[in-house]
Amino acid sequence: MRANAVALWRLLHPLRGRLLAGLALSALSALAGVLPFIAVAGLARVLLSTPVDAGLAWRLVAVAIGAMLLRLLSMGLALHLGHRLDSELQWRLRRQLAAHLGRLPLAGTAGRDAADTGRIVQDDVHTLHQAVAHAPHDLAAALIAPLACLLYLLVIDWRLAGLALLLPALAAWRYRALRSTAFRVDGQALQAAQARVSAATIEFVQGIAFFRAYGLHGRAQRRFLAASDAFSAFFLRWVRRWSGVGASVDALLSPLPVLALTLAGGIGLQLAGQLQAADLVPFALLVLALTAPVAALGHGGDALARALAAAGRLVAVLDTPPLPQSSLPRRPEDARVVFEHVSVTNGQGGTVLHDIDLTLEPGTLTALVGASGAGKSTLLSLLPRFRDPSRGVIRIGGVDLREIGSDALCRQVALVFQQAQLLRLSVADNIRLSCPDADQADVEAAARLAGIHDRITCLPDGYQTRCGEGVTLSGGETQRLAIARALLQDAPILLLDEATSALDPISEEAVQQALSTLAAGRTVLTVAHRLNTIATADQIIVLAHGRVIERGCHAALLAHGGEYARMWALQNPEQEVMT
Repeated sequence: MRANAVALWRLLHPLRGRLLAGLALSALSALAGVLPFIAVAGLARVLLSTPVDAGLAWRLVAVAIGAMLLRLLSMGLALHLGHRLDSELQWRLRRQLAAHLGRLPLAGTAGRDAADTGRIVQDDVHTLHQAVAHAPHDLAAALIAPLACLLYLLVIDWRLAGLALLLPALAAWRYRALRSTAFRVDGQALQAAQARVSAATIEFVQGIAFFRAYGLHGRAQRRFLAASDAFSAFFLRWVRRWSGVGASVDALLSPLPVLALTLAGGIGLQLAGQLQAADLVPFALLVLALTAPVAALGHGGDALARALAAAGRLVAVLDTPPLPQSSLPRRPEDARVVFEHVSVTNGQGGTVLHDIDLTLEPGTLTALVGASGAGKSTLLSLLPRFRDPSRGVIRIGGVDLREIGSDALCRQVALVFQQAQLLRLSVADNIRLSCPDADQADVEAAARLAGIHDRITCLPDGYQTRCGEGVTLSGGETQRLAIARALLQDAPILLLDEATSALDPISEEAVQQALSTLAAGRTVLTVAHRLNTIATADQIIVLAHGRVIERGCHAALLAHGGEYARMWALQNPEQEVMT
């Protein structure tokens, strides 16, 4: 909790002056909200006295009206300032996160995957809204106004003020249970139980066709009902344990019991001749404000706890070390790529790649093959510097990859993913992402080479058609747009991450033709699943458990009779029979 509080203060530090100004305005608003009640209580004394001081009565009325206007003005200014600061904080954080995430290794962000990081950027930034826009006002309303009321009531009669505090004090004592470790543990268990019954429900509903096909509908229904019954039993136990606490807090803070107890005590004091009737008026008007701090523990406390947790996650991302950049970047001499004793470890200390030595000569095609988890994509990800090796050196054109500037590296390396991504931009701008200054003629030339120009001209607005807005492109068409983007980039090194493995045979043939055009004359490193697509590669690297176990051309590896030959035989059984 303390670490999260430090994290929240760190995020809010640039706004601290204006946050304090907003807190001061909220405090003024809270005090101004108390003054009308005090003025009315004073007016009651004036009207019950003999003779009535008319001038004082009207002055008290003026004070009440002025205080209400002051409250409206200060509260409006405080809320306006709070929301302005919230907007500025979200703008500042999102820009800061965007810049920082662009410099981080893609192997993980503060121990989180991409989905978790996305939720942090989207949801956690928004969660801070409560802490900035509303928390100062809520804090003032929950603490300053009740404190002012209490001080005033203590001046009127300390005995009656103490009696008025009795029920809120009991509620605060009971409320401690809702902040206990036991309640937190049970709350986590409740969330887990809800997740289980939700998973069982989804499995049952989405799997109806599967269950019917295999005659398992009755079994699936019993599994679902068992999960539902287990949740109901757990929830009933949770309710029996904790609902009484919540109900008792609500009862103790209810207006009628607090007011009734206070007035009963006041009447007793009045009948005993120890309290004037006029002194009961301020208690009737202000005593309910004393319940606000305890009530705020339940409402604002939960929101503040969420904001603290969000701040902790945001700071964890911002504190993740970025990839180091050279202060004196160098330019590669050519497109020759060399891996020297390269090893990569994961966050748990396991080895993903072990002592890789590999040379990619300009104008050659190198293919990486192996079972899932062998380390192919990890090896490929090192060249665009999505992450750095744990040990060893990678050189492009004789220059350590870590000494090449980011812009220069982007000009050296083009990458075509297995799943091409299109942004909600025009088709032309999607192709132009790799070269923003390219003119329309260059864009169309790249599209023709990628074999996608004719399809683009058939779209409603041609090259100006916006992707994702009522226009559907097939997987092969999307992949050819990505190839056009890489052609426009005209980088001397090309990386292909199973660029055709997700396509149907017809689309694969078209994309392979485009890839052949793209690869001509470049240093190409490809991750391949279908071995027949890389049979003509200059060298084939076989990986297993992060190690190079075989290397050579297609014919040599088949003749060797090792892992590659076994994989080839599994994918091409008819050729195995022929041999």
